[in-house]
Amino acid sequence: MLQKITLIGNLGGDPELRYTTSGQSVCNFSVATSRKWTGGDGQAHEETVWWRANVWGKMGEACNTYLAKGRQVYIEGRVVVDAATGGPRIWFTQDGQARASFEITAFEVKFLGSRGDSAPREAGPPPMTEDEIPF
Repeated sequence: MLQKITLIGNLGGDPELRYTTSGQSVCNFSVATSRKWTGGDGQAHEETVWWRANVWGKMGEACNTYLAKGRQVYIEGRVVVDAATGGPRIWFTQDGQARASFEITAFEVKFLGSRGDSAPREAGPPPMTEDEIPF
């Protein structure tokens, strides 16, 4: 059996790095994927789907270091489903509207575009090339 999803999209915000109580690192960030099409009536349409990505270990640490809002990424991973529904996580806004959250646990992340495609992160050592990233 296989469950794999592939996304190409843009980060909706800067990544957030956290650590579990056992010391394992996990990086979380939102990714927007879009599609455009022309309907039968000639009208242009666009649909954007937001994903919440979870990236563990050294790969997550590299994502936190080198990714920033607006940067384009390629992600392969598995969909995280709500145990109660078997689908996306459902939640309600304060005014009672239902919302869904699509989540992916990544096992591969590739940084697309150039580093100049996003706002610079905090100052630090010179960035490594993608061939030098340790995963």
